[in-house]
Parts: sequence; C-alpha cells; structure tokens
Amino acid sequence: MDVKDHDRPEGTASPADIDPPSPRRRRSGQQNSKSAKGKRYPWRMRRRRLPAYGALDLGTNNCRLLVAVPSGSGFRVIDAFSRIVRLGEGLGQTGVLGEAAMERTIDALHVCAAKLKRHGVQRSRLIATEACRRAGNGQDFLDRVRRETGLELEIVNQETEANLAVSGCAALLDPDSDHALVFDVGGGSSEFMWLRVRPQSGRDREGGRREEQNDNGHCGTWPQHEIKAWTSLPLGVVTLAERFGGVDVCERVFEEMVDFVRPYLEQFEAENRLIPAIRDRRVHLLGTSGTVTTIAGLHLKLQRYDRSRVDGCWLSRDDGAAVSRKLLAMDYDSRAASPCIGKERADLVLAGCAILEAVMRQWPCDRLRVADRGLREGILTRLMNEDGLIQAERTP
Repeated sequence: MDVKDHDRPEGTASPADIDPPSPRRRRSGQQNSKSAKGKRYPWRMRRRRLPAYGALDLGTNNCRLLVAVPSGSGFRVIDAFSRIVRLGEGLGQTGVLGEAAMERTIDALHVCAAKLKRHGVQRSRLIATEACRRAGNGQDFLDRVRRETGLELEIVNQETEANLAVSGCAALLDPDSDHALVFDVGGGSSEFMWLRVRPQSGRDREGGRREEQNDNGHCGTWPQHEIKAWTSLPLGVVTLAERFGGVDVCERVFEEMVDFVRPYLEQFEAENRLIPAIRDRRVHLLGTSGTVTTIAGLHLKLQRYDRSRVDGCWLSRDDGAAVSRKLLAMDYDSRAASPCIGKERADLVLAGCAILEAVMRQWPCDRLRVADRGLREGILTRLMNEDGLIQAERTP
C-alpha cells in the first residue's frame, strides 16, 4: 500500500541529524587518531551515548518496528521496518494461527531482532494484538517466537491498544476542537476513542506552532486530552474481506459491508452520545491506519506514497466518499497497480473503505485528519517519558 508496507526504513534520519556537529578547523600537525577525533569532536561521543528505544507492533496484517532516540521534547526515528505478514489469515474460520502465516511472521521478526541488536536497543516494548488475542495457539506462537528469534512479545488487551494508539497520534489533535473521535482500523479489530481535547495553552489557540512528528521522523508534544470513552470492535479489514470477499467487490457487496459495521457503531453512539457534540461543529475525526493513509494518498493523487504529505493532512467527508467510489469502479488488477495500494492490499482496501464509510455515516463530521503514526509512536513516547528523557504532556 505505501512505503510502510515494504522492507525499508520509514522516516529514517542519519546520526548527524540527531546531534549535528559544530564546524571546527583542523590544526596543522594534528594526528588523525581515534583519540584525537574524540577530543576534537566531542559531539561524536555524545551521539554514541544517546539511548536507542524500540517499539514493535505485531497485528493481524502487519509486523512493524520503530527504533528511535530521544530528541528534545520528543524523539527521532533512526530505523524502521514494516512487512505485511497476514498473521491472522484464516483465523476467523479455524480459530488458530496457520503454519504458513506463522512462518511468514517469524521471518519478519528475525529482521526486527537484527535491527534491535544492531542499534544496541536496551529499552523496548514488543506487543502483539488482535490475532494473538483471538487465536487458540496465540501464546504458543509467542513462545515459539522467543525460542527462534529471542524476542519477548506480550499480548496486550484492547484498552492498552486503544491508549497507545491515542498516545501515538495525539500530536495531530486540533487544539481548537472540544472533542475528537480517534479510530484505528486494524486487520482484525478496530479501536474507537472519544476524547475531550484541552489545549496546552492560549498560544495554541492563537495559531502558535506545536511540535509534531515531521517527515524527518521527529515526534514532539501534543495538546492535553482526556479519553472519555473507548471501544474495540471485533472487525477489521482482514476479517471483513474474508467474510464478504475483497477481490471482486460490487456496490451491493460494499453496502453489505457498511451495513455489517453500522450496528457496532450505533451501540457506541447509544452509550456515549457523540452526535450532539458533532452537531456543534467543534469536533473532528482522527484516523490512524493503513485505510485512511491509503485514501489520503489516492485523494492527493500521489504517484508514490509520500508520508510527509499524508501525515497530518485533512480530508472532508466528500473526499473520502469520492475515493471509495473511484475504487469501486476499479477491478482488482487496477487496484493492485495503484502506487498507494499495491498487490498486498488490493483485496483489503475496499473493506477499509466500507468501515470508514460506516463511520462517516454514523458520525457525519466535516473534517477527518489523517495520521501516519500510532501504536509504535505511543510506545516510544511512554518509554522515554518513564525514563525522564522527554517532557511530552501525558494524558490525564
């Protein structure tokens, strides 16, 4: 689908970007030895002492890793990895993880283990979500992962997953809004978080610049916020595509997917009454998932996925609907040929569009902000905050 779905770094930065040297002139007769370099360029030694942190998110569809170092009030990504592994393939029918899916995932985790070792990561959190939560052999699989890769993954519950997703994308909350509905459409589950947004300061309301993650991989501070309600729904792009099909999707099948999702959203609305706040027009949606980044890339007509243009961009209700209609008119091969989709997501993208369409129909909000960030960024922020290395605001 995008740069995140290939075995290549995302948002990487060179060490010089982390702690750049000040220019110095070499004195004549100075020896070019390691000790001399250390004395003449003390920034080199400081750079080596920057602790590296790791965050791994193993979901139903993807295996994703970020490695980062503290930087000011946030962090800077120095390495990354993402691969579509489809760990949850067939899980809905069998109740267990399949051998082929587990083999694919372990191959990807070997790459992650090598990256963590290469950067000397001492502090990390490696999490597994819906596929391992639901599978009867989920814990057995993680025991196998530990034996074969040395990685200790933990299965987190839905509440932890929802909180980490909010922590990871909270920098994109609009401080001029009173509320925001944050949603993360995954492969096997979808999390929804209803937030009360409280601006950091009057300067934010006056247009003062807040520090956010940029295209160089830096993450910074965010507006204060409070999670008023949350839910985790047992549906995602993989589960929906397996139920309704994802290769040949006509308008009738698309509407069936939307109708399947709506009752779950209606229950969350009945319990928390979001619509009155949305009518006041001081609310926005914030989507963090491959679904919304794909739709944003298509809306922007990108010939190659560009995170710096997608992350933080705004879409209207009509923008999302127009992309869905365009995708419905395309066959599978055309979707696979799209630079913002690719073969590995061509059978999943319309399931994601159906979930987004159900969200927009249930909560007709005018603005949707797109986040190309989420769980991993939330993990890194919390780890560095715990160690006192960054001073980002924390959720009350």
